This record gives sequence, structure tokens and C-alpha cells, in this order.
Amino acid sequence: MARLLSVNVGLPRDIEWKGRTVHTAIWKDPVRGRCRVRRLNLDGDGQGDLGGHGGEQRAVFVYQIDSYRHWQEQLKRTDFVHGQFGENFTIEGLPDDDVCIGDQYQIGSALFEVTQPRVTCYRVGIRMNEPRMPALLTSSGRPGFYLRVLREGEVGAGDDIVKVNEAKERMTVAEINALLYSSDHARERLERALRIEALSPGWHASFKALVQSQTTGAGTGNAGLAPAAAAHAAEPGFLPLTVTAIDQESVDVLSLTMRSTDGQPLRKALPGQYVVLRLQRTAGRPPLFRSYSLSGPLSTESYRISVKIEPDGAAGPYLREHVRVNDVLDVSSPRGSFMLQPAERPVVLLSAGIGATPVLAMLHALAAARSTRRVLWLHAARDRQHHPFAAEVRQLMLALPHGRSHVCYSRPEPGDTMGKDFDAAGHLSRTVFDEVGVPRDAEVYLCGPTRFMAQMKEALAGFGVKPERIHAEIFNGGEPLNPGVVGAVTRAPHLPKDDSDTGPLVSFARSGIAAHWKDSAYQSILELAEACDVPVRWSCRTGVCHNCESGLVSGSVTYQPDPLDPPAGGNVLICCARPQDGVVIDI
Repeated sequence: MARLLSVNVGLPRDIEWKGRTVHTAIWKDPVRGRCRVRRLNLDGDGQGDLGGHGGEQRAVFVYQIDSYRHWQEQLKRTDFVHGQFGENFTIEGLPDDDVCIGDQYQIGSALFEVTQPRVTCYRVGIRMNEPRMPALLTSSGRPGFYLRVLREGEVGAGDDIVKVNEAKERMTVAEINALLYSSDHARERLERALRIEALSPGWHASFKALVQSQTTGAGTGNAGLAPAAAAHAAEPGFLPLTVTAIDQESVDVLSLTMRSTDGQPLRKALPGQYVVLRLQRTAGRPPLFRSYSLSGPLSTESYRISVKIEPDGAAGPYLREHVRVNDVLDVSSPRGSFMLQPAERPVVLLSAGIGATPVLAMLHALAAARSTRRVLWLHAARDRQHHPFAAEVRQLMLALPHGRSHVCYSRPEPGDTMGKDFDAAGHLSRTVFDEVGVPRDAEVYLCGPTRFMAQMKEALAGFGVKPERIHAEIFNGGEPLNPGVVGAVTRAPHLPKDDSDTGPLVSFARSGIAAHWKDSAYQSILELAEACDVPVRWSCRTGVCHNCESGLVSGSVTYQPDPLDPPAGGNVLICCARPQDGVVIDI
């Protein structure tokens, strides 16, 4: 009979790691005597990152002593103690290839149900002093598993583990783990997994995404793991496009319309996507990469981008001063996941300044379809001179039977006419949302300066719009994901201290940074990005979780180690990738 060998608990603490402070409860110590198990936790236990650990579905983590023996042999270690893998229960028996999701067990006076395999992250590598550990645990089929508490009670070392109920759909922890993280996502097994009622919502959503991607033929990659930023991969490389028109939209915004040089159709963009430009300003110097949203109607004949000319900028002034009609520019395929979603709910297009560009493309799509959805255009500008696309928006709104716009000028000039040029003086705010009747059930698409977006997110949340219905586009870099890291100082992206003129050039397109790769200094493109303070997303750092999956705009990479499941074609896992030549990464 299976047996509970040790009950282990630990509260979060701060540790130093790679020059950062990590808040973690990965260190667990055995409990003397009996311990109370509650619905969300054990007495004396806690989690440092509630986004990835803990909660009802992950109340108790279990690891087997047989897996201890396996890793002692594999890693040539003899220093393991109970709680070594961050588990709450160290047990004898119940291997991952035997226990099924939904099985129920009584231990002591408490009752539990198996909900999911463990999702490993970099912190288990810190605890084990083995950075490869997240990948090793997953690839070995020995992840361990989580329990939901069905009945609170007391447990203690030496208690028998008694199976009291079996899941109807028999899929083991090891099978479920491999189904998500390996490259074999058999449709029949995915559908079986979706029938398991006890499977945690997060894993259920991942399997549902995999089924949907197979149904729609969405492409390669792991749809169950890929973050939104990587969900719509594009082929790497640049196309030569001819500039066919240049239009002044306002005193500081310029639009460029471009067509294929050979007359071939362009890839049709989705409303809200962007392209990357490669600008060779000076011969012999690294090119400049900039991302620009497509601001015009959807078309396979032409792309339109709109650029704000910043006085101290690099790309904007270059485009204004040096690019003319009939010039040829290097342009990537459209990419990005900030796009209009098909739905029947109301739409709010919320922007400030040049942030109007991606939502303007959405407005074009809605107008072209003569959409009957409620559409509210909310825009903030300084004054009429700094209000691009004003006439264009007014014309598009005429095609929408339930369309309405509201424009705020923060500093209207004497010649600006309220009711014609703008609707109110001041700033967009929660009060304005009440006044104009923003639907609380709307899908909101938000773009603008960083401070504006932070204020709007706060105002929308306070107004009652659900977070999952607020879609945001960030021009410079992106929103970082560094689980457990606390107290980090946000710095603007910059060249690393030791940058040189040798080695492959790694360009971070959205952040506007291009640095040279050094084999001796970095283990991965992720480490180089961190040295440049480029906003990055990661969790496992070993090619398992795909949180770091990003667009590969151009170039090629090798992997060390190889990811368990490769990213979509046109994407890259920066946590374990190294450049083969000059690469451009979409972060």
C-alpha cells in the first residue's frame, strides 16, 4: 500500500539569484507530528507566486521517493532531503505512470483528488542547484502531481494512502504531462483528456486550444502553450516593397503606403497587426529595425503604416527626410496578436496619439463589413493639429449603424471647434466612460503611450470591464513576465556594458536595441536580452513552458538544449536559443 513518508511545508522567502531577488517557497521542511490540510493549503505552508502555484487546483504537491532514487542516480547526488523538490507530500508508491487524473485518495482524515501534473519552473532548478531541472522533470515523465482537497483533515508521516475512487476516463499523470509538453498531440487523446472532469481548468484550456488549432489548421507549434504574443507566427524575412504614397496625417504623423515590387499579392494582414521595417541608414553600420502597426484597410495590394515623427527619434526623422515615393523599403510579413476578435459583443476602440493606428485598422475592418455591433471610438489628442485620421474616422463611422465616437483634446487651441473637431476638453477617464456609456460587456482594444495605457487599464477595471476583455498593444517592447522576481528596477533598453563589434548581431525589433552575441558571455538570447534590459517573458528557462516564445523576424538559431516541443515556424524560444547568424527578434 502507498504511504505518506513526510509532510513538508515552507513559507515564502527572498533569495538572491543571478543578481535578482526571487520571492519563493520552493524550500520545504518536514513537519513533526500531524498537520492540518485545508482547502487551499497546509498549515504553515505558502507560495511565493500564486499565479503559478497554489490555489484550489494545486493545494498540495506530491512527489515520489522512487523519483528521488532516480534523480540521485542520474545526477550522482547523495544530498537529497524530504521536500527537496518543493513537494508537500513525499510518498512511497503512486508513480506518475500509474496515478490517473481524477483518482481520489484518503490520507489520514483528509480526502484528495488528483488534478494535474506539476508545471515546472526555474525555481526548482535553483533549489536543486541544477538549471536543467525543469526540462529534466518534464521530459523524464516524472513531474509529480497536484491534489485538490475534497475534505479537510489532518495528515502525518506514516499514514496509509488509500484509493477510494477512480476516474472514469483513465489517463495517467505521465500521459497528460506528455500530451501537453511533447510534440505528439494525438487528437483522440486530446479529446479523452477533455472528458476528464477533474482536470484543472488551466490544463483543460491548453488541450482545448490544441484541438482548436488542429481543427482550424492554424499551423505548427504548440497552441496549448504558446502565449498570445506568439500565437500568430509569420514567416521570417523581409520583402522589398515600393513606397507608392506619402501622406501628412497631422503635424507629427506621416503615412507611407507600400506595394509589392513584383506585383505579387501581399499577405493579408489581420486588423491590428504590424510589420517590421529594416532601415539601412548608413552603409557599413547596423540597420535600424522598427515596428509599425498597419493603419489602413485590409488589402493584399498594399500596406499602410503611420509614423509619429519624434524630434529626437531615429526612424521617424529618417523616413521623413530620406524616403520618397518609388523608394524601396524592406518590410516583414504582418505579425502580432493584437487583433480584432470575431464576436457579437460591443467594441470599444480606445487610443491616444499615434496609438490610433492599430485600432484604426480595426475600424476599417468593421466598416468594410458594415458591422451591426455597437462600436465606440474613444480617442485622446492634444489639439486639432495633433489629431491624425480625424476626417478618415468620421467617414468610417458613417458605415456603422451603431457606431459612435468621442474625442477629447487635452489642450485645444482657440481655433479648435467643440462639437466638430472634438467632443470634450480634458482627458479620457472613468468619468468619461460613464458619460458616454461605455458598455461594460464590451471587448476593449487599447493602444497609446505607456502612462495612458496604465491609466486606462485602471479606469476600465474600476468601471467593471473584465480583464480578459481588455486587449492592449504595446509599441516599445512588451509586458514582461518574470515570475517570482521582486524589487526589480525598470530600465529603458540599452546596449550591454560589454558590447563589441564582433559576433552575430541580435536585434530586438520592438525595443530598438541591436547587440552583438558573445558565446563566452551568454547561454541564450534571453540572457543577452536581460543584459540589455529588454522586457522579456519566461518561466522555465529550459525550453519547456513556451512563455518566452517570440517572433523570429529574420535569421536562424540553434537550440541548447533542444526544446521538448519546437515553437511555431517563424517563432523562437529565446530561453534556449543561440543565434547562428544575425537575427531579429520581435521583442
